[in-house]
Amino acid sequence: MCGLIGYIGNNAVAQTLLDGLKNLEYRGYDSAGIALNDNNEIDVFKAKGKLNNLFEVISNHQNQVQSSHVGIGHIRWATHGKATVENAHPHLSNDKKLVLVHNGIIENYQELRARLEKEGFVFHSQTDTETAVHLIDKEYKTCANLEQAVIKAVKQLEGAFAFCIMHKDEPDKIIAVRKNAPLIIGLGDNENFIASDIPAVLGKVQKIIHLNDGELAIVKQNSVEVKDLNGNLINKEIEEIGFNPEVISKAGYKHFMLKEINEQPAIIRKIVQEHLSDEAIVWGKLPCTLNLEKIQNISIIACGTSLHAAMFAQNLWEDWLQIPVHVEAASEYIYRKNITSENTLFIGISQSGETADTITAVKQAKEKGAQILILTNREDSSIVRYGDCVVPLQAGIEVSVAATKSYTAQLAALYWMGLYFAEQKTSISANQLAVLKQNLTELPAKMEEILSNSTAAQNLAQKLTSYSDLVYIGRGINLASALEGALKLKEISYINANAYAAGELKHGPIALLDENMPVIAILGPGVTFAKMISNCEEAKARNAKVIAVLPLHSDIKEGLFDTCLFTPQTDETTFPMLANIQLQLLAYYTADALGREVDQPRNLAKSVTVE
Repeated sequence: MCGLIGYIGNNAVAQTLLDGLKNLEYRGYDSAGIALNDNNEIDVFKAKGKLNNLFEVISNHQNQVQSSHVGIGHIRWATHGKATVENAHPHLSNDKKLVLVHNGIIENYQELRARLEKEGFVFHSQTDTETAVHLIDKEYKTCANLEQAVIKAVKQLEGAFAFCIMHKDEPDKIIAVRKNAPLIIGLGDNENFIASDIPAVLGKVQKIIHLNDGELAIVKQNSVEVKDLNGNLINKEIEEIGFNPEVISKAGYKHFMLKEINEQPAIIRKIVQEHLSDEAIVWGKLPCTLNLEKIQNISIIACGTSLHAAMFAQNLWEDWLQIPVHVEAASEYIYRKNITSENTLFIGISQSGETADTITAVKQAKEKGAQILILTNREDSSIVRYGDCVVPLQAGIEVSVAATKSYTAQLAALYWMGLYFAEQKTSISANQLAVLKQNLTELPAKMEEILSNSTAAQNLAQKLTSYSDLVYIGRGINLASALEGALKLKEISYINANAYAAGELKHGPIALLDENMPVIAILGPGVTFAKMISNCEEAKARNAKVIAVLPLHSDIKEGLFDTCLFTPQTDETTFPMLANIQLQLLAYYTADALGREVDQPRNLAKSVTVE
């Protein structure tokens, strides 16, 4: 959600900022802007919509941008106020000397805005961010320098923020400060960067500093000082970037989403190699420090796609571990009373590690004494600091907004973790454990088999483009697949797809079914297969076109399904990971056939950092 970058050095700052923002597009946005400090004045350029619109604005002001070597930039995902030029960042003070960009939400902005308006400050946007501009400007008029003004102002702010701040009268620096929103400093040769995420500086620098909450950085061309909010210097660890610039290249694929779908077999192989062995399941580089004997129940909290991964785990783990597993959306958990206790293993799943609702839920559970386990694709993220134990997904940076490879990595991680816990508890037999490990080991080759022939998914996608509504159904462990499949389709194609537990179809949703409402049924092997066939018969009797995702050579009646998307034969427990490949391909090819912006669907953000 949103992205920011700052630069100070010798290069053409406008192009440097635009390059960085381009690499942050995956986060989702609806407006963009940059501000340049050229010693004479602050120049601000903003545009609604995609970065191409900002490029055009800047191209018409080449004389103004060529002399600047200090600047900040931003792509905005609207929260307070519509996507307009006025609400786009950067925001200026009334005297046009102070400018900033902001990620996050200022929760007490209305109270501060009312106070500042009474003092004569004029607001030009509906954003919460503009409050911070005027507040810092107010403090600057009575402080010795920009650093002191920022410290004094941010102590009055409630909520989440990552700021890059410049002042016309101090053109040799950019101030960066964070609270509950990610921010890094990129260390270059005679130049330095500030960014909300590593892709903005990939290929530019090799070394970075991660700012923690309550830290402020004074970034100059040849130096970086980090302080706490009392002005005390902090000695920060310098880290090497672990990503190759290739991760933000499409590598010949039409879209990042298709590239990332095709990366999934390699990710599963990596997980198998790291965690499965003939002897025992290996937790990873760091040992599992959880006290398993204390665990009497498990709560898994997540949002969106990660919530569907949690539902998958619930089905497996209750069977394997024989203890209650509770799954809930983080946005619901944090606003109700719950019985989380020191006997709870509390698992927070977040692809980005910055999901605000999930972080809040983890904090609440930690206060109640629960053991905290974190699954995230970003080991450098905010949520990690609250974990007693962290499982990094290691799926690599996911550029497309719609989660694909990170979801599959979550499923595989939850699978091997469940086996690890079962092995420790001896809650399943050694023979069953060996079979389940083998099922996961065989997955990559089976995934590649699906990916090598996507013709059926492509052909079906062409047919789906003529429909405005679809229904997905599943049972048991496959309900999560139905929910995720429907989410993927609606996210990137904008077709209204809704998923239901198949047994609930006759309790209301069946009223929707006719020849204009296709039904996509996820039929995995196992105890629910026969019942799913019955549910499909019910849909067929209402003239709905019925599409099946099921294993090859399944025992099905001829003519029941209008189209089938097959997976290789597999076990009930691993079928969802194969079905998911077909559902991802179907969503991708449908959206592409409709001409959608597959990697950057409207209204969505990669990292939802606000509640």
